[in-house]
Amino acid sequence: MAEIIQRDGTWVFDGTLLRITPGLHRSVPLLRQAYGAIEVPLEAMAGISFAPERRTGWLRIQLRDGADPLLQATGGRLPGPTDPYRLAVDTSHGAVAEYIADEVRRALLLEQVPDGPTAGYLLPGPAVPVSVRCSDGTVSFDGQRIRIDWSNTSDRIKRVTGPRIFGLDALTGVEWLPNTGTEEGCLRFLTTHAAFSELPPEKDPYALDLWGNPRKDMLAVLVAAAVTSRLPHPWGRSRSGSGADDGAAAGRDRRGRPEVADHDAVLRRLREAGALHREGVLDEAEFTLVKRAVLRGFEDPPGG
Repeated sequence: MAEIIQRDGTWVFDGTLLRITPGLHRSVPLLRQAYGAIEVPLEAMAGISFAPERRTGWLRIQLRDGADPLLQATGGRLPGPTDPYRLAVDTSHGAVAEYIADEVRRALLLEQVPDGPTAGYLLPGPAVPVSVRCSDGTVSFDGQRIRIDWSNTSDRIKRVTGPRIFGLDALTGVEWLPNTGTEEGCLRFLTTHAAFSELPPEKDPYALDLWGNPRKDMLAVLVAAAVTSRLPHPWGRSRSGSGADDGAAAGRDRRGRPEVADHDAVLRRLREAGALHREGVLDEAEFTLVKRAVLRGFEDPPGG
């Protein structure tokens, strides 16, 4: 067994599994602490490297394409410090880091692990249920359905449409962009109703606009990765288990339509949208999209 303990975290390799545990120091990003320990099976690894530097070296594990829903959801856009697959190593522990790298390489060679893309996810992603409060609202995922509750500072279009509740069957994908502090980010759920994706994130009722505290907004990655792990794999894997279908059924009434809030709440939102349209806050196209978002609670989604 090979082990290295640093302020950034602890890596333990037993020959078949690399366990990555984030450090508890305040310098460790909030996302890594919230994500918790990650167990990486050998078959998910494509390689490992250690780059010694003057003060701090970097131990990095490379994963095979498609092996990890976290990397799939973030598309290589995770800022360096939040990347759980790299470890800052003090120069005094460089020999230990080299030893771990050699052990992983030896195991990959002995087991003849391919370095090409995987046909399915080999890591589970974040545990569910998961709920994250960010600058645009609160997004929750229970493994079957996503719910978005808007904050008081959300765009009026979103607040008019009310909370969004939808199942995995309504999604074609998830798009995440980081809030860097200089550029806003977003967490957008791409739905079968493609018209909404034409709106900017601040107006799209299926997107959270990430413009506040970058450290806290980064936690939206937890939901992005959890949802991604339960969507069809990019290289053709079907939905994991029957949970997605069960969740879709659980969210529908006896007529096969989604369960939503009472009619009075929906009518109130339509009246508010009409008022915003008359005041010129919503143009004709935005007004049409808002009406569709509100009414979809009573109508089958396109193609449904």
